[in-house]
Amino acid sequence: MLNVSADELQRAKALKVPSRQPVTLMDAFVDDAPGAPWLRLRFVAPKIADPSLPHAEVAGDMDHLCNHVALPYMDENNLTPERIVISLSDRELAFGARDVTAVQYFEVYRPQAGACIWEGL
Repeated sequence: MLNVSADELQRAKALKVPSRQPVTLMDAFVDDAPGAPWLRLRFVAPKIADPSLPHAEVAGDMDHLCNHVALPYMDENNLTPERIVISLSDRELAFGARDVTAVQYFEVYRPQAGACIWEGL
């Protein structure tokens, strides 16, 4: 498992996304459990709990994070994952933890030709 360094986390503190909501990188790692390497980037986005933030805007943020954070991270770390998972949570949670009060979104992408292709799984 490859984890993001403290320096990379610090650089990611001021992420800009299309919705302009505050988003910070919580965790990044390669997970082989699905049977192939998947790059997982987990972000905290407290405003996703606000019902006035439309899901379409959140989806646009996730696409942006895949293309502008995950793909460069792959290049910098010489990674070739089969899939990229972008997750947003309204609060920090341990990987795999369940919290019925937490708002979370997950999207899966296939990296292809320098772009993130939404898998819609």
